[in-house]
Amino acid sequence: MAGEKSLDGNVAVITGAGSGIGRAIAIGMAAEGARIAICDIDMDGAEQTASMLKEKYGTESLTVHMDVTDESAVNSGMDSVAGHFGRIDTLVANAGIQIVHLIEDFPYEQFRKVVQIHLDGSFLTTKAAVKHMYPQKSGSLIYMGSVHSHEASTQKAAYVAAKHGVLGLSRVMAKEGAKHGVRSNVICPGFVKTPLVERQIPEQAKNLGISEEKVVNEIMLGNTVDQEFTTMEDVADVATFLASFRSNALTGQSIVVSHGWSMR
Repeated sequence: MAGEKSLDGNVAVITGAGSGIGRAIAIGMAAEGARIAICDIDMDGAEQTASMLKEKYGTESLTVHMDVTDESAVNSGMDSVAGHFGRIDTLVANAGIQIVHLIEDFPYEQFRKVVQIHLDGSFLTTKAAVKHMYPQKSGSLIYMGSVHSHEASTQKAAYVAAKHGVLGLSRVMAKEGAKHGVRSNVICPGFVKTPLVERQIPEQAKNLGISEEKVVNEIMLGNTVDQEFTTMEDVADVATFLASFRSNALTGQSIVVSHGWSMR
C-alpha cells in the first residue's frame, strides 16, 4: 500500500527512552508509524521524548515511570501500556548504566547495581511483556547488548558480565518464544558517544594512567575500521528493522553495530 510505514499499528515499549539511545530508538520507530510507550525513571526526560515525538510525527505515546529492577513496577507499567494501547508488539530492553573499576576496587553493591539494571531489568520486562505477546501470537523482543556481549575490556567486570547474560537470555527467548510467534534478538553496539560513554573517558584515563585522547583513540576506537564512534541513529535503525521483521527467520541473533570493533 502506498505510504504504508514498516511499523504502522505496532506498539513499542522502550525502557530508558527518556534520553540517549532509548530516545533515538523511540524517534526511529515513531518515524515508521509505531505508537510508543516511553519508560524511564526520569519522567522529565520521558515527557521531553513524548513532546518530540508528538511535534515531529504526531505520534501517540504514553510515558510510564518504570524502575526496571522493581518487579511490581515493571508488571504494573507493562499492564498499563497494554491497557492503554490494547496490545504490545515490541519490547526494547534498553535501560542501563555504566560503572567502571578494576576488579580489586569494584564495590560489590555497584557491581550488583549494574547487573540488576541490565540483566534483571531485561528478565523482568521480558516476563511482563510476553504475557501480552503470547496470546496474540506475535512480538519482537529486542535487547540492548554491546560489543561487550562478546568481548571483554578491563574495568568492566559488571558490565561485561551483564551483557553476556543478556545475550544468553535473548537466545533462550528465541527458543521459548518461537511457538508463540515471538522473535528475540540482541543489538550489540560499539562505543556510542552518549553521556554514559563520555563519563567513562576521564574515569578510564585516571584508572589506567593514560591521557583521555589515548582512551578514545586506542581503547574505544582502536579496533574500529575507521576510527569512528557508532551513532545513536545507527542503533535506532537496527532496532526499527528488527521490530518490523516479519518472521522467525531472524531470531536468536546478535547484530554487532560497531564500525568493525568486533566482527562476528
